[in-house]
Amino acid sequence: MRKLVSLLVVSAVFCGGWYFLQTFEIQGLDRISLGPRGSDASRPLGDDAPALPRVERQGGAVRIASFNIQVFGEKKLANPRVRSLLADIVRRFDVVAIQEIRSKQDILPQFVDAINATGRHYDYVIGGRLGRSNSKEQYAFVFDTASIEVDRNALYTVSDPDDLLHREPLVGWFRVRGPTPDQAFTFSLVNIHTDPDETTQELDALADVFRAVRDDGRGEDDVILLGDLNVDDRHLGRLGQVSQIHWAVSGVATNTRGNKLYDNIIFSELATSEYTGRWGVFDMIREFNITVEDALEISDHMPVWAEFSLYEGGQGGRIATRPFNPSR
Repeated sequence: MRKLVSLLVVSAVFCGGWYFLQTFEIQGLDRISLGPRGSDASRPLGDDAPALPRVERQGGAVRIASFNIQVFGEKKLANPRVRSLLADIVRRFDVVAIQEIRSKQDILPQFVDAINATGRHYDYVIGGRLGRSNSKEQYAFVFDTASIEVDRNALYTVSDPDDLLHREPLVGWFRVRGPTPDQAFTFSLVNIHTDPDETTQELDALADVFRAVRDDGRGEDDVILLGDLNVDDRHLGRLGQVSQIHWAVSGVATNTRGNKLYDNIIFSELATSEYTGRWGVFDMIREFNITVEDALEISDHMPVWAEFSLYEGGQGGRIATRPFNPSR
């Protein structure tokens, strides 16, 4: 299957070229196909958007996080205390991959408004509703526009014609602000929430997803797969056997009850030399001085994060040459 994925990716790039990457969506696990871009969307950015302030970062790095906000919908967002703490959490990071958005209404505008209530400038991109049952979920990326920009034309959901994944990953392409565009760190994020009853099959399939995103024609070698994997770092299946693969989170619990490691941030340690080696689990209980029961009202998962250099290749690293279509 891996050979077929690689072969068809190369064929698609050869035949379609860059035009297709701007107009069409990459699809497929056992095979790559091209189809019209779906309904993945976010709030449009107007020409009259305010000028963004310069962002000051500690240690010259951006902090990328993943957070499964358990059953994130209208009820949770309507709780003022929970909403305030969720907004506080997101403000700690430059970009957050969110899983388990369960709402028939678009709650992200209201959530981003809560995040920006302190004068920040966050925005989001979101994928379609996914899942085999009536209980659909969405993925989203929420990011600080003062420090991160997204190529909205490169957002896509990986299609799964063989139904190997319960919820197909959402892929976004990002660049940090601060360095000149030809030196700034660019990266793909692959947002995933596996089915806890099918982790063996899904972790194996994610190995092919990782390679397919890396080889999708954009020339982006910095692929960061992150989310709720429902397994620890010792049970990553074929994903954990990808050459030079590295997982940031190891040996610590990531669930709120403190007894399971489910969430992780995974990338190639050879390609993504921008990784600083710093990572962590955001402990809501200690950070907010709340009980386990209070923290469970926020989520049964803790956010996990890792830091990456602002510069492509690391501080003073190589010059980036990939074309990028920023949001503004």
